[in-house]
Amino acid sequence: MANRIMDPIERLMGLRYKSHPWHGVDVGPEVPDVVTAFIEMVTTDTVKYEVDKMSGYLRIDRPQKYSSVLPALYGFIPQTLSDESVAQIARGKTDRKDLSGDGDPLDICVLTEKNIVHGNLLVHAIPIGGFRMIDGNQADDKIIAVLKDDAVYGHIQSIDQCPEAVITRLRHYFLTYKDLPGTVRDCEITHVYGVEECHQVINASLDDYRKKFENLDIVLSQYGITKK
Repeated sequence: MANRIMDPIERLMGLRYKSHPWHGVDVGPEVPDVVTAFIEMVTTDTVKYEVDKMSGYLRIDRPQKYSSVLPALYGFIPQTLSDESVAQIARGKTDRKDLSGDGDPLDICVLTEKNIVHGNLLVHAIPIGGFRMIDGNQADDKIIAVLKDDAVYGHIQSIDQCPEAVITRLRHYFLTYKDLPGTVRDCEITHVYGVEECHQVINASLDDYRKKFENLDIVLSQYGITKK
C-alpha cells in the first residue's frame, strides 16, 4: 500500500525532519498479513507513554497506579483509525448499537522473546488475532501479533497456537491497566478472535483512516507538496 503522506514530504524535506509515526510511516506492502508497528511501550515500563497526536513525539500519559506489568510490546499500526468501520464490526459482533470508535490508531501488542529496552521504534509484526475490547461505549480493539522472525513466537500463525497463560496475562493487563484507586471502569473484552477477523479489523481501520484524511492531498497541494 502506497504511503499517501511520506512520499511528497520526503521529496520536499529529505531527511531533515522526523516523520510523524501515525501519519508519516508506511504500514507496509504486505498489510494485513505483515504490518509495521510503532512501539510506544515495552515490558519494563511503569509509566504509560503514548504518541502526542499533534507533534508525533512520545509523551507521558500517566504513571501506573498499580503494579501492572505489560506482557508484550505495545503500540499502534500507522495510518489506521478506529472509527465508523471498526465500530460497525464491533456493533455487529456484540449487538450493541451504541458503540463508536475511540478515535485513535489501532492498538497492537507484539509478542517477542527478546528483551527490548525502550519504545519509540518500528518493528515488523505478523498479526495472529485480537481482543474485542469495549471501553465505555467505544470499540478499542487490541490486535495481537508476533515479532517477525522471532525465535520463540515467530512460528505462531494463529492466536489459538499462543500459550493460554500469555493470553490470560494480556487480558488481565488490558482490563486493569487504567484502574485508579476508588474508581470502577466500564470495560470488558467480549471476544478473542482469530486471524481472519483480525485482518477484517485492520482493513476496516485502514479504511477509516483514508476516509478521515481523504482531503490530505488537497491540503498538501496548497503548500506546493504534490505527488508525481
